[in-house]
Amino acid sequence: MGYNDDKYFNLSSAIPINKKFFLTLPQYKYSAINIYDYNDILNYLRLYEQYPQAELLVKSGLSWYATSKQILRLCEKDKQFCKWLYKNKDTLKNEYYTASIISAYKQNRPVEDVFLFDSFKKLFDKEGNFRHLKEVFKSDKKQFLEYLIKQNIDGHCYQDYLTACKYLGLDMTLPKNRYPHNFKHRHDIRIDQYNTAKAIRDEQERKEFYEKFKQVANKYTSLERNLTKDNYLCIIALSPQQLIYEGKQLNHCVGRMNYDQKFVREERLIFFIRNKSAPNTPFVTLEYSLKNKK
Repeated sequence: MGYNDDKYFNLSSAIPINKKFFLTLPQYKYSAINIYDYNDILNYLRLYEQYPQAELLVKSGLSWYATSKQILRLCEKDKQFCKWLYKNKDTLKNEYYTASIISAYKQNRPVEDVFLFDSFKKLFDKEGNFRHLKEVFKSDKKQFLEYLIKQNIDGHCYQDYLTACKYLGLDMTLPKNRYPHNFKHRHDIRIDQYNTAKAIRDEQERKEFYEKFKQVANKYTSLERNLTKDNYLCIIALSPQQLIYEGKQLNHCVGRMNYDQKFVREERLIFFIRNKSAPNTPFVTLEYSLKNKK
């Protein structure tokens, strides 16, 4: 019996009508195709011709692995592996990675543990946001992933912890910081310390920034104008808070988009045009370039 290559067809979603027909053919009499759980029966029968051990997998309820060449080759070479598969058939029905199964057998470890580690590793390697973690744990990635599993946490949670520890200046080469015995407890402490320290630092930086903004404003107050003829005032902004208020009242972006940073760097000055009759009410906002003087 001949088959065309699968690349010419998509049979994975095609439902077989009469699989028992194959049992009438001598070469497939013992193939167990009638209890094979999936639709890719042609692929299975090709492999059965080469690896009769596929029948044992199907009869053990392990159809998921009956088309894995790695599994079938090891079954052909190692009878102990076949016995191990049968012994763990109930667990293996959860459809684990082939590599996890082989590793579990060779390491004599529970397949659930090996699979969990492999799953963590795949996600960790694939996740682009873990670049810094990969650098820190480059030499002991296996130990790190096993630690995450043991502590029942993910990479994102540890990454937050690492950010906090580095901000606090802790030595992450020390085991007590790198692998705390009770991670969740230590994580909460470090995050709280980090938030407190950052709030204090942010407040100090905010005060310094506001003071610098005021200094620049005072430097250029000579550019303010009292436009007597037109009944307008032209006054310079004195703080980032005034920019925010101006932007909200006039529905534009002067309170955002880093205009305060440009002001402090003396790249752009911001002036408020106000009616003399309502000097505290936003009317028109003016951006002035010191470089171009316009």
